[in-house]
Amino acid sequence: MPFAVTNRSVLAIAVPMTLAYLTTPFIGLVGTAVVGQFGDAALLGGLAAGAVAFDVVFTSFNFLRAGTTALVAQAFGRGDAAEEQAVFWRAVVIALIAGIVLALTAPLTSLAGQWFMQAEPRVSETLDHYVRIRMLGAPFALINYAILGYILGRGEGSFALFLQATLNGVNIAISLWLGLHMGWGVEGVAWAAVAGEAAGMAIGLAVLLRRFGREPKLAWGRVFDAAAFKRLFVLNRDIMIRSLSLLVAFALFTRQGAQFGTVTLAANAVLMNFFIAAGFFLDGFAAAAEQLAGRAVGARYEPAFRKAVYLCSIWGFALAGSMTTALLVFGVDLIQLISTAEDVRVIAIAFLPWAAFTALSGVLAFQMDGVFIGAAWSRDMRNMMVLSLLVFIAALMTLPAAYGNAGLWASLHLLLAARGLCLLLLLRSRARATFQSGVVAH
Repeated sequence: MPFAVTNRSVLAIAVPMTLAYLTTPFIGLVGTAVVGQFGDAALLGGLAAGAVAFDVVFTSFNFLRAGTTALVAQAFGRGDAAEEQAVFWRAVVIALIAGIVLALTAPLTSLAGQWFMQAEPRVSETLDHYVRIRMLGAPFALINYAILGYILGRGEGSFALFLQATLNGVNIAISLWLGLHMGWGVEGVAWAAVAGEAAGMAIGLAVLLRRFGREPKLAWGRVFDAAAFKRLFVLNRDIMIRSLSLLVAFALFTRQGAQFGTVTLAANAVLMNFFIAAGFFLDGFAAAAEQLAGRAVGARYEPAFRKAVYLCSIWGFALAGSMTTALLVFGVDLIQLISTAEDVRVIAIAFLPWAAFTALSGVLAFQMDGVFIGAAWSRDMRNMMVLSLLVFIAALMTLPAAYGNAGLWASLHLLLAARGLCLLLLLRSRARATFQSGVVAH
């Protein structure tokens, strides 16, 4: 099933998804502002610690979104609407079961977070309240991953933006109402997150159920096909290992930075915000690569696959170059805006170029991740991520000792570059094997 990949088709996915990703930081910003009005540092610390505990758990489940996107995109490329729907319902089943388990084990998640943070009692108490409430929304949050994965798999970026904006908008509005107006504080912010996830799920399911109602009835035996479930589990397992490896790498980066003292740790935290911000932009083009590469694999149409890789990479590098330039020009002003501590500012400004260039050293990793997820080459992505983590650990054992904080940032650049280059080296052979294994349209 031939189809054309153009700049317009890339941007139709990348631009809405970039905007959707950019709405997410506002949730944390509003929640922090709401709790900050109470003038209690322990409440702010507990909110921040609870958010970290929640994010660690849910980052581990991001495979539900990515795996669903890949398999739906491939079914879309084959013109198999029934399989698109079946993939979605399989993901929903996994999301519902996992979400219920997470909600029931919220006290254990809270205890693990308190043990890891080792904070003062009032901070731990606030963390406990936040996590126990927020985890009640786990089934809604994970089902939203499945909904977003299905929508992205079909390349419906505008619909994805609408759902994310609705989810985040409800979250923010209820945070202001419950947290500030009603005076619930951290508990209000946590309930707002649950309400936002529930609203997003309700709207997403309503639209999709109406759509599915216009299609031929799906046999539930196809949804619960053992071989299809196994494929989804294998894909999800590999993506989860990749995500956990990334979490380990960033945790080690933070831990090593702490060895250089509190001021350096704080300066690195300021600079990491720049890398995270660049990631929100690059993720939009990675999402485009997932959908277009997956669709091309499903269609067995290699020209579209090659064009998708080329265009997404060109746009990604152009955006990364722009981000790096902007940070080099305006980074000092941003640092002074973020931090009022002069000693933190001095160190952050000194290492600003190291942070600014992470967009360029990391762009290939973002793009290749998107391609390999879309093509469902998850084993290669997993293995290369683990290899890159080993390269990073080896660098951590040598470079910081010799070059201090510059060596730490150099280690991060090596991690990002290794991820992208390792996958790029495998790209040609994997594409050849995939498209020559069946009849390829020309």
